[in-house]
Amino acid sequence: MAYRSHILLCSGTGCVSCGAFTLKETLKTELQKRNLQDEIQVVTTGCQGFCAEGPIMIVQPDGIFYCQVKPSDVPTIVEEHFIKGRPVKKLLYTGAAKATPIPALKDIPFFAKQQLVVLRNRGLVDPDKIEDYIAVDGYSALSKALTEMKPEAIIAEIKRSGLRGRGGGGFPAGIKWETCRKAYLQRNVEPVVICNADEGDPGAYMDRSIIESDPHAVLEGMAIAAYAIGAKEGFIYIRHEYPLARQRLLNAIEQAKEYGLLGENILNTNFSFNIEIVQGAGAFVCGESTALMASLEGEVGEPRAKYIHTVEYGYKNRPSNLNNVETYANVPLIILRGSDWFASMGTGDPRENPWNGSSGTKVFSLVGKVNNTGLIEVPMGISLREIIFDIGGGIPKGKKFKAVQTGGPSGGCLPESKLDMPVDFDSLTEAGSMMGSGGMIVMDEETCMVDVARYFISFLTEESCGKCTPCREGLRTMLDILNRICEGKGKEEDIAFLEEMGEVMQDCCLCALGTSAPNPVLSTIEYFKNEYLEHIKNHKCPGGVCKELITYVIDKNKCDGCHACTKVCSSNAIKGEAKKLHSIDTTKCIKCGACIEVCTKDAIYKE
Repeated sequence: MAYRSHILLCSGTGCVSCGAFTLKETLKTELQKRNLQDEIQVVTTGCQGFCAEGPIMIVQPDGIFYCQVKPSDVPTIVEEHFIKGRPVKKLLYTGAAKATPIPALKDIPFFAKQQLVVLRNRGLVDPDKIEDYIAVDGYSALSKALTEMKPEAIIAEIKRSGLRGRGGGGFPAGIKWETCRKAYLQRNVEPVVICNADEGDPGAYMDRSIIESDPHAVLEGMAIAAYAIGAKEGFIYIRHEYPLARQRLLNAIEQAKEYGLLGENILNTNFSFNIEIVQGAGAFVCGESTALMASLEGEVGEPRAKYIHTVEYGYKNRPSNLNNVETYANVPLIILRGSDWFASMGTGDPRENPWNGSSGTKVFSLVGKVNNTGLIEVPMGISLREIIFDIGGGIPKGKKFKAVQTGGPSGGCLPESKLDMPVDFDSLTEAGSMMGSGGMIVMDEETCMVDVARYFISFLTEESCGKCTPCREGLRTMLDILNRICEGKGKEEDIAFLEEMGEVMQDCCLCALGTSAPNPVLSTIEYFKNEYLEHIKNHKCPGGVCKELITYVIDKNKCDGCHACTKVCSSNAIKGEAKKLHSIDTTKCIKCGACIEVCTKDAIYKE
């Protein structure tokens, strides 16, 4: 059936949580009511990326971008847009400055500098329909690999592309595949392909969104890897907090089997490959390869020493190739378009040496104190400034940028002086941070960097498996010291001790999660040492965050006695008559900040 318009409705977790499925049913009902169901099709797609503006709806072929759409808006959209032919201005994107509405997605700054490779099909296909994926050349790469290429040629192409693992380690995928195949041939033990979808970083949702948007791309990449290394069995290890992604994977696997793209004798060849979904319990440490494989085996998810490599002796002592979701999603396009195409993006030239630079693109979840939060894909080598200020739209409410943390809880916090550095594996590591799986948290002037370090160390302390002493005891000791500093009880020598402890952990911890765990502390000491000294010497918190070191004060020149603050003060610490200066009883104040939020005169501040 030929439709004159298509409504592409985002159905990623963010928009679903805001009522996207209800919106879909409301749209269908209203279109039927107006007898337009045969002219306009409603299509649910994966995550559109601009999560701050959800629920998102794009009308094609015009490319009109509607945001924050509610079911109550549907009759107006149908009447104005589909009957009268004019976009509904109040639902168009305007940006933080509330400027002139921007109707078309292509003109919105958030999308301008993005380059879609992994997210190539976002907003274009229904993730629950294999036919949509096939219509955009889906499984063509698998067909090419099985009918035109030998396993060695596939591995050579992946090596030459410079594709490095997107799960955090940045190890060249082609070298890993080659080593795994060699182990299989030497040991004559059937290898296994594993996809790590156990994304546990706070603020990170890249892998989840990729699966929710384009599950078949991940399956196709895994199948190509399996053919290349000689595997017949594969696993996707996904955390239990991702029910929508898991369901879409299960549906995609069943559809691929029906089409002869998974299972026995794929595409009438001698190659057979099956994939099983395994649900993790949500342990952060199971993002580490050896811990993940232990969990797959039904054991406690604890890492082991890596003098025995998992590519040779991994899951059940079989050669095991483990990559994350984003890595596998890159593979089909590399096979279809060639390694030269992929290597042309990013930094360095990996065609002679896979370790040379960072090729391709990277998906990030951009969150925190930034106007445009969401999922983005950018070429390797783009600057932090371009990501935060051009794509992200800068810092809300005119606040100043202070830091950005990359690489999840084990990443580092980079200051304003690093905004123009390129975003790639080697540059971030050199600066004291890491690429990680792609989390990017922006912080403004009201952030306390000591408290940030404390938060991430607290998270890592809870998530540490406790197997090795440097990680177990080192994190606890670090957390105790950071707590004391935030309470105004720190000593100057604490800073040097934290640095020494961090260096010991980097040298001695069992796994990469442990060796990278001190990064939040070491990077904040390197770039924000003055804040540590303010806490210790002057008992002041520059960010106004640490409760023991701040006092709430009412400015007598601004307070007009409106009573807004007294109404929200749960501890009855604010007193004063109407239209007269109020005061705060510091012995009762619990420093919750509710009074500052409701004061329209900016009369309450922290000192």
